[in-house]
Amino acid sequence: MNICIFAGARPNFMKVAPVIRAIQARNALHPSDDSLTVGFHLVYAGCEDDPSLESSLFDDLQIDRPNVFLGVDCENLNELTGQVMSKFERFLQQHPVDAVIVVDDLASTMAAAIVTKKQGILLAHLAAGTRSFDINMPKEINRLVIDGLSDILFTAGISNNSIANKEGAEQSKIYMVGNILIDNIRYNQSRWVRPTVLQDESPYLVFTLNRKALIADRDNLHKMLVAILQHANGIPIIAPLRKTAVDAIMSLALREQLGEMHHFHIVPPLNYLEFGWLTSHAMGIITDSGNVAEEATFNGVPCITLNSYTEHIETVKQGSNVLVGEDAGKLAAAIKDMVTGNWKPCGIPDRWDGRSAERILQILLERR
Repeated sequence: MNICIFAGARPNFMKVAPVIRAIQARNALHPSDDSLTVGFHLVYAGCEDDPSLESSLFDDLQIDRPNVFLGVDCENLNELTGQVMSKFERFLQQHPVDAVIVVDDLASTMAAAIVTKKQGILLAHLAAGTRSFDINMPKEINRLVIDGLSDILFTAGISNNSIANKEGAEQSKIYMVGNILIDNIRYNQSRWVRPTVLQDESPYLVFTLNRKALIADRDNLHKMLVAILQHANGIPIIAPLRKTAVDAIMSLALREQLGEMHHFHIVPPLNYLEFGWLTSHAMGIITDSGNVAEEATFNGVPCITLNSYTEHIETVKQGSNVLVGEDAGKLAAAIKDMVTGNWKPCGIPDRWDGRSAERILQILLERR
């Protein structure tokens, strides 16, 4: 069997890495039997010199760099979709495969899904059945298209199964394999690296900011940062941020209003193993990332998500995650609970056992 694994952006590599490692483990057991080995291509929509793909990422995940870069680099989503479709179609015509795995809900992912089905190739969607139920969001359209086209829907939890069922997906297409991100955490826990930005053993909070809409609304971002700074009780806040977020925060004149922000420490983005250590040992996390919230649930770390919805409601119902939307008042109340230890009981959702990739590979082999 020959599989194409498609990654549209940096976060996708965290979800495909366990699948690649599962393939390699299987092949190591059958080194001389071509009928039992699985071939694969790792295809990346972006460019080989993409600055978001730091040199340590693939070493940290213990996978090789993509063997194919489509080289698409543009901001306009419609233009991006067209370029990915054109270049990915050419790749599939030159490299016959039995199945394509796509991940999450990016425009590039949707483009790859459309091309795959037009070529008559088995399409599997990893992290399927996620919805915001806001059709005005471009990613929601992507999710609907990808799930609608997919032959196999790999879901992380019961809620995602329910969504796929309600939208008419045949039960035979849906497989609850668990949360693939947890495979990485379980695999790498013993490899976490303590970041040098931590000076001592004092408790600390972690803050991440990536969502374009949240960064763009400077007035509300100002209110939310004030809530964080005023209610953290002086506990150090470690903020690994990319340039766009740093520029937005520095434009808000918070230093003049709240002193020197002596406990708010902006640091450069950390590599995967350092960030894993930082978040797993934190007193609490404030983030706009669903992936970070999922990892916090597994680690049992209190987490505040700056969004009104989550693709994985298990992180709220069973896990350590609380949604506050973009409401500074709700954020302030949640931070008070976080720093005083007044957090809800939490547990680990079903099938977050680190074996999702094994299930995925077995299902693909059975469907070939």
